[in-house]
Amino acid sequence: MADRDPSTRDEQVILVSNRGPVTFDTDDNGDQVVIPGGGGLVTALSGLVDLTPVVWISAAISDEDTRLQNDAGETTIRLPDIGMRTSGRFVLIDAEVYDRYYNVIANPMLWFIQHYLWNLSRAPDIRQNELDAWELGYLVANQRFAEVVSQELARRPDATVMLHDYHLYTAPGVIRQAHPDAFLHFFVHIPWSQPDYWRVVPNHIREAVLEGLLANDIIAFHTARYARNFLLCCEDLLGLRVDYEQRHVQWQGRDVWVRSYPISVNAPAFETIAASPEVLEEEGPIMRRRRAHLIVRVDRADLSKNAIRGFLAFDVFLDHYPEFAEEITFFALLQPSRQDVPEYVEYLEAIKDVVSHINTKHGNTDWMPIDLRIESNMARAVAAYKHYDVLMVNAIYDGMNLVAKEGPLINERDGVMILSENTGAHEELGSFALSVNPFDIENQAQAIHQALTMPINERRERLEHIKRIVRENDIEKWLSAQQTDIAAKRSHDHGETGG
Repeated sequence: MADRDPSTRDEQVILVSNRGPVTFDTDDNGDQVVIPGGGGLVTALSGLVDLTPVVWISAAISDEDTRLQNDAGETTIRLPDIGMRTSGRFVLIDAEVYDRYYNVIANPMLWFIQHYLWNLSRAPDIRQNELDAWELGYLVANQRFAEVVSQELARRPDATVMLHDYHLYTAPGVIRQAHPDAFLHFFVHIPWSQPDYWRVVPNHIREAVLEGLLANDIIAFHTARYARNFLLCCEDLLGLRVDYEQRHVQWQGRDVWVRSYPISVNAPAFETIAASPEVLEEEGPIMRRRRAHLIVRVDRADLSKNAIRGFLAFDVFLDHYPEFAEEITFFALLQPSRQDVPEYVEYLEAIKDVVSHINTKHGNTDWMPIDLRIESNMARAVAAYKHYDVLMVNAIYDGMNLVAKEGPLINERDGVMILSENTGAHEELGSFALSVNPFDIENQAQAIHQALTMPINERRERLEHIKRIVRENDIEKWLSAQQTDIAAKRSHDHGETGG
């Protein structure tokens, strides 16, 4: 049974995300089961609980989440295995509201807008269903999140509220109305597209998104490019005066800071995983199957990850350089993603069709060029990281892409990374990877050849530079930089320093 947590505790951070660090369920015997939250966002935010007391607010996902929160009323629940100073509250959202909020607006509409994924000649086709989903789903769910945050702020008025990601764009405005003096910080973990692409969505939706974000004191992105795109939207779509040098924008009498903090990985923890028995067990089969050269990609089967163009580039590479036939394997580990969204179902089938065509075209009874696995297997992915000669990261657009940091960190074969110029990771690592245009298949094919024929000293030097950057700019530095700016902004707002 999850313990209720006393409301008298002095949590200094109220953390808000759609998915939380745990969800609760029951087994066949009716006993409670704690399921750790998945995804990079939860993993990254979990590091914060080691630094400060936290109340973590997230949506109730399971029936058991809902039951526990109903029992607790408006008090917090202890979250097992998340840290002694971390409690949580589940936001209770009607199933139909949640479906509209999550499956119609957040995914796919906002996700597609921010990753430039719409085929604008055909989609989106915004009709009453989408308009209703905004009004009766997204806005209602954000209102529910805001109400729970407001209840916690009433108990902890000096706490910093840290909201995360595209699910919660309008919640800050509701919180600000109830608590004008609250300190609100918002991190957008995905790309921010340029103003013209935001014109795809109806005017009242894009303005509500921007105005909701401007209710924060600090708005954060992974890269300077995305921060600048947001400022451009404020100027172009709202007609606001923007200070690009200081990265400030004035909104309703407040000075809003727009910042960038590139997220990373917990390098020591990830290196420990790489040395675990589970990973070592997976290395054997990979080593036995590999030929002279191994290309690796590890991704979700998301449209933004651009898997099909990566495979087509490999096809072109084999056309141009037939001497590599039977000497190379492309090992791809793709985790199924959002299979309740029709576009994702179609994309996964298209991936399988392309791989089948390439294997039939180039392979034979003794050699299959592409070894495609549709599965989620962390140990196998980490084992593949250790042994790649080439790591393919060719996303169309990506907020950061932690594969680009995880893979090189533990690679043992002086592997070369092929990195899309449209990933957030490119801002830090592009100089030491082979930079590619994700739409240029010929460019990617030539990058594969360049990587495989690169002198060993250059391979090693590039990899060592990436390892150094990842270790120096770790997850603690990401969190610390945000805390430093929060302290500076609080001081600025109280007139103690300049901006």
